[in-house]
Amino acid sequence: MSAFRILTFICLGLVLQSNAQDKKGRIKLFDGKTFKGWEGDTINTWSIREGAIVGGALTKMVPHNQFIKTTATYSNYSLKLKFKLTGTEGFINGGVQFHSQRISDPDFEMIGYQADIGDGFWASLYDESRRNKLLATADTTLIKKILKKNQWNGYEVRTQGKRIQIFLNGTRTIDYIEEDPAIPQEGYIAFQLHGGGKTEIFYKDIVLTPLR
Repeated sequence: MSAFRILTFICLGLVLQSNAQDKKGRIKLFDGKTFKGWEGDTINTWSIREGAIVGGALTKMVPHNQFIKTTATYSNYSLKLKFKLTGTEGFINGGVQFHSQRISDPDFEMIGYQADIGDGFWASLYDESRRNKLLATADTTLIKKILKKNQWNGYEVRTQGKRIQIFLNGTRTIDYIEEDPAIPQEGYIAFQLHGGGKTEIFYKDIVLTPLR
């Protein structure tokens, strides 16, 4: 390949990269119309409605956990989005997965951190399919003041080095430092629809801002 063609490809890559970020460095992870940049069961589980990624249905029991994930991996960022969780029966729950990987068996599961969504877990930090426990729990009194049940809520996950912070509607609920050096601080971002309930969960306005 000639030096001119190599330079052309490099320049094109820089243009594409710059187009992915706005003037403030933010990256829009979901275009509101397509699943470009996302992987999951978009036939039976996940759909797009009203500019949001939607999982489940209020009339059908979710048989097991389902996740839709980004095709790219990320580390050190602020992730902001809006979510709405509703349900009619069973365990009504979802979550925002980060620094995560897809488990090959079963291939619909994820392993990694989760900013949880649902009664008893709101805005807490859970370790999905790894330590299988809450690593940090949000104050329930605070949650009652700031949560808008069955409505749209704002969520932010800030992860920088070993520090993880979760914000619900602008209020910090978790400030956690990972002490285990073996836990990766990079991976996919994913959204969970938890099994065992007639659940419908919406995610939209998904924006990532890289942090140094």
